[in-house]
Amino acid sequence: MLKILKPFLPIIVIGFFACTKFDSSYYSDPNNPSAASGTQLIANAELYLPSISLSVYGVHYPQYLSLTTFTDNSRYIATNFSFTSWYTGPIIDLQKALTSQLNANEGPVANQVAVAKILKAYFMWFMTDRWGDLPYSEAGRAAGNFSPKYDKQKDIYDSLFLLLDEANAAFVSGNILNDIVYKGDVSKWKKMGNTIHALMALRLSKVDAAKGKAEFVKAINNGIMTANTDNFLFPHLADATMENFWYNSFTRLGRQWYALSKPLVDYMKPLSDPRLPVFGDKNNAGQYVGLEYGKEVGNSNDIPSISLLGTGLRQQNSPVYLVTYAQVLFAKAEAAKIGWLDGGDAVAKTNYEEAIKQSIAQWTGSTASVAAFMTNPDIIYDPANAIKQISYQRWVHLFLHGYEGWAEWRRTGYPLLVAPAGANGGQIPRREGYPTQEANINKANYDAAVAAFPYGGTDGLNTRVWWDKP
Repeated sequence: MLKILKPFLPIIVIGFFACTKFDSSYYSDPNNPSAASGTQLIANAELYLPSISLSVYGVHYPQYLSLTTFTDNSRYIATNFSFTSWYTGPIIDLQKALTSQLNANEGPVANQVAVAKILKAYFMWFMTDRWGDLPYSEAGRAAGNFSPKYDKQKDIYDSLFLLLDEANAAFVSGNILNDIVYKGDVSKWKKMGNTIHALMALRLSKVDAAKGKAEFVKAINNGIMTANTDNFLFPHLADATMENFWYNSFTRLGRQWYALSKPLVDYMKPLSDPRLPVFGDKNNAGQYVGLEYGKEVGNSNDIPSISLLGTGLRQQNSPVYLVTYAQVLFAKAEAAKIGWLDGGDAVAKTNYEEAIKQSIAQWTGSTASVAAFMTNPDIIYDPANAIKQISYQRWVHLFLHGYEGWAEWRRTGYPLLVAPAGANGGQIPRREGYPTQEANINKANYDAAVAAFPYGGTDGLNTRVWWDKP
């Protein structure tokens, strides 16, 4: 039976943090091993996974949802966000798992270590794509090291590629205990590690194509997801202690705050996209209608006339999709189109079409509507327009996974989105600002990180991270 070492406290809002009081656990020492088991530490880290997707900030950057009331988050009012909980939560748990004496009775130690490395890479990838340069190599190295340097995002990426290589090479026969996500199936973990390796590599498409191609091809050859049954998702339970965030918001708290955005509905509805009835509910007139994104003042009177987030996605036990088979198929389609994989447009077309098919299967549970959907002129693969087509369909597929959809929008420029009038100087954010307390408790390293932003700028929403090359 799974034993949790601490209460389940989902970090749904990684919000504005203005406190300047020093927190001694901010950069904890991973070299002081816990007596806890490795798989329990892995399970503890997994409890933070839903927060990667279920964010009341991230879900708005790629304009998946609009707010019916309290519209600040869709107008980018918050500029600085705390990363403390990620370091003191999953990162420290996984570091302890990697530096402690592990119990072989919970599964082969090599596999426990490999899974911990994959999860560490996944969390750090998510973090660095939000903030850019971050403490990594020095964070938590020794007692009293409370002012670690900020590693360059490029160096973090290189370190994570190596970490994933180590994990891929380390797996042996035998599953592990206490795993919430894959129930200990290390064959699925191996595919997961190589899949995120490939997705990370594609982030380099504008900034270091040669490195990106090499890492992408290596990851594909090492073995990636091959079916929707390999999807990396968090399985919520029909239980108050492990329930879906949207259920809590809509059902427990009675907040009808989240509606499908007008940009999303206006793209999907003309195509008769079979995923739309899953993503949103019909309005009182029996139609799918998106809400204007980023309204300056919300109005609950809009609710009867617009489509709220779909009922099926906000059940108590609705899962959260994090890394999926369709996602890597879209990546392969793009990789073939830009010459990273052999086969050119023929291979790109095959992967693009299969990605759409598997996306529809994931979201609707059926492929019956795929053939009709693929006859849409705007969906039929067009070599001259392929990157845009792939990007738009990937955006739809990543629905609710806001931070990932936002990262792909920053990298590709698709879909074509517009910031709300008067919000953030008319710009959609390109990163999130560092926690405000960093300028006080780690000033020298914070100042150095800000001064070294790769394309200039200040510590705010409009400065680009390393791979987001203008």
